[in-house]
Amino acid sequence: MLDNSSHQITLLLTNWSKGDEFALEQLMPLVYDELRQMAARYMSRQPSGHTFQTTELIHEAYLKLADGKEQNWQNRAHFFGVAAKAMRHILVDYARSKHSQKRGGWQERVTFTEDDLATNGRSEEIVALDDALNQLAVLDERKSRVVEMKFFAGLNVEEISEVLKTSPETVKRDWRFARTWLLRELSAQSE
Repeated sequence: MLDNSSHQITLLLTNWSKGDEFALEQLMPLVYDELRQMAARYMSRQPSGHTFQTTELIHEAYLKLADGKEQNWQNRAHFFGVAAKAMRHILVDYARSKHSQKRGGWQERVTFTEDDLATNGRSEEIVALDDALNQLAVLDERKSRVVEMKFFAGLNVEEISEVLKTSPETVKRDWRFARTWLLRELSAQSE
């Protein structure tokens, strides 16, 4: 069923890329549950008093996706990778607006593991992670995208390799490197 659903999503994305607005209307019910799960993962890392709700995050991301520049959607995995990036940027922008201190003494240690990022849900940590991911993107864009798709979008190795048009082994190597690099960067910031 996932293959059939994935194929249908890919067809709708292709049609949407060609300007078919009706395809977008048909697409949203098919992807909404996955977007909700993705948004819930993001929101679970936010502070308990966070004023954003999961539904608001989905809607903000939808607006970014629907109103953004015309996308050349490749497939379902590509769509969710872009959606993850949009959600990340929305929450980072929110965290930056809530935190006006200059970079420096406010940073705390963040533990980055393969399956989870254990944060205390603080906006400072979200900003620190975003800064580190942006630095990694300067060093190696693909490794930064692997982290974004694996950690934030919840895509598996095969889906990431499909989006990036590389082998699963390359994705695994990129993930190992990026995880180690981020651990070092985030640890250095907290010292």
